[in-house]
Amino acid sequence: MSAGFPDFRLGNVLATSFTGTLSERHGDAVERVPTPGRLADWLTVSGLAVDSCTAAQLDLARELRESIHVAATAAALRDALPASAVRVINDRSARGRAAATLTPGGERRWRLGQASCVEDALGVIAADAIGVIAGERDGRLALCASPTCRAAFFDTSRSRTRKWCDMNTCGNRQKKARFLANRRENPGSAD
Repeated sequence: MSAGFPDFRLGNVLATSFTGTLSERHGDAVERVPTPGRLADWLTVSGLAVDSCTAAQLDLARELRESIHVAATAAALRDALPASAVRVINDRSARGRAAATLTPGGERRWRLGQASCVEDALGVIAADAIGVIAGERDGRLALCASPTCRAAFFDTSRSRTRKWCDMNTCGNRQKKARFLANRRENPGSAD
């Protein structure tokens, strides 16, 4: 992994994890794939290893990321999906030539084109986004309750009432803020 960059926030759903490569969208935004090499790193840890990535491919990836975020946000709010976002997602899905393969251990892996190209990896991500946004999985799209984050995430909790995209970051931050506010309001309370 490239040193000096923020850690990746990986989840169980490829498409929403990909949108998490830009976090704190409503605060001090954190770009987790600022360079083509860093995008290649993210694709590798996500099971979509590519040989290399260009600046133009990074631009395509960011366009897809933002389109997925906009469409997932609309779906979570039960709003109409923006036509421009749908167009980008569909285009990236159609251009990808990846094939799903089954490992001897019974897991799905992706085989990208001979050149292990970024466009194939983006096609896999776009296809995953289509499945999630179309409601083809058991779960629901939701938005992080953190006012600075508002990331779209896929809630597979039993009650479907999860509030945070990541309990270890947004959830902890909000709980800590609430605790400190309570302490300021009630300075004599016991620990």
